[in-house]
Amino acid sequence: MGRCPNCGAWGTLVEEVQRPEKADRKSRVNLAGQMAKVERLNEVDLAETPRIATQLAEFDRVLGGGIVPGSLVLIGGDPGIGKSTLLLQVSGALSKQGRRILYVSGEESAAQIKLRAERLGVDGESEFYLYPETDMGQIRKAIDEAQPDLVVIDSIQTMQQPDVQSAVGSVAQIRETTADLLQIAKTNNITIFIVGHVTKEGTIAGPKILEHMVDTVLYFEGDNQRSFRLLRAEKNRFGSTNELGVFEMVHEGLAEVTNPSEMFLEERLADASGSAVVVALEGTRPVLVEIQALVTPTVFGNAQRTAAGIDRNRVSVLMAVLEKRANLLLQNQDAYVRAAGGVKLDEPALDLALAVAIASSYRDQGTRPTDAFIGEIGLTGELRRVPRIKDRVLEAQKLGFKRVFLPKQALDASFKGLSIDLVGVKTLSEALEQALA
Repeated sequence: MGRCPNCGAWGTLVEEVQRPEKADRKSRVNLAGQMAKVERLNEVDLAETPRIATQLAEFDRVLGGGIVPGSLVLIGGDPGIGKSTLLLQVSGALSKQGRRILYVSGEESAAQIKLRAERLGVDGESEFYLYPETDMGQIRKAIDEAQPDLVVIDSIQTMQQPDVQSAVGSVAQIRETTADLLQIAKTNNITIFIVGHVTKEGTIAGPKILEHMVDTVLYFEGDNQRSFRLLRAEKNRFGSTNELGVFEMVHEGLAEVTNPSEMFLEERLADASGSAVVVALEGTRPVLVEIQALVTPTVFGNAQRTAAGIDRNRVSVLMAVLEKRANLLLQNQDAYVRAAGGVKLDEPALDLALAVAIASSYRDQGTRPTDAFIGEIGLTGELRRVPRIKDRVLEAQKLGFKRVFLPKQALDASFKGLSIDLVGVKTLSEALEQALA
């Protein structure tokens, strides 16, 4: 059968030979032959597993403060985006701290990895071991012999279990290989990073159970036409999933971008219409991003709504609110909206900046280059407060902005002493009147 009768997907049915489970696969046994034991919760010693800092601040932030020993981390992304480069740099940084690294590659030879390591400046004289192998039986033996602190598997789709009678990269192979790696990580307190390929839809290839088994799922995003890369956590048992790490791909590898707000605003035109700056929140970090809008009369029967980096439905709702509450005739206008810099925004605080950008383009009237906007817009045209407004205002002040528009009810005594001008507004019409004056 080529097509699954339940979900309708092609090529998902895999023949599996039912074999009796081996005795050593039923319980968790580490490489030394010791089995897991029952412990009281208050007797578990967390001092034995402190977080490990990789010296890459952006990477550590996304993980929740560093690597947790014994964790299983899955990192996915488009081909050529820099997954292997990132893990090679992380491995090199940890090896300089005296950690023992085992880099297992099923896609490159040892010589090819060495060439890339030299370009990235990774020291080859430390405890850094390469092992080009795809057989999980041999990999388990290598882990037993090397006793590493960190293992990198590049990639999970190239690994195979010799006792599983199915093709390499199949659902059965990926599931069994990940289960074996999970057992090794948990019973021996070894951190394992797994590189996963992605499908055309952008999801990690293989069964969904793969993401359920691991502790952390990271997505490395970016565009081959741009040098910037974004690292996000889709799942994290040891930290927040809202953090964002920003890197720039240079000749020497991935360089950290410590102030992404300047990166997103560096090419902004001062007097252009259809532009507004939002102070968005990515985890615990405020980020200033330019929202661009282009509103033109439609030449088709129905007006088009196109969005990049912003939810298209949010654009449609805000345009309806603008038409109803701000008296802008937008039903016969095409609207093209994007978040500059390739970043993806999905929080209510961008509503006000998005509405101002659309109105600015419609009226062909630019906003002040030193204005920033924070606030959620309701369907009745009112402005609602959003979390951590003071942190957002301080970030705008640090980058030289002179004025911030925000909900009036959010103004309180905590803002006293700031050198930036705060404009409190109650309605969308009031905000447009002052921002486009």
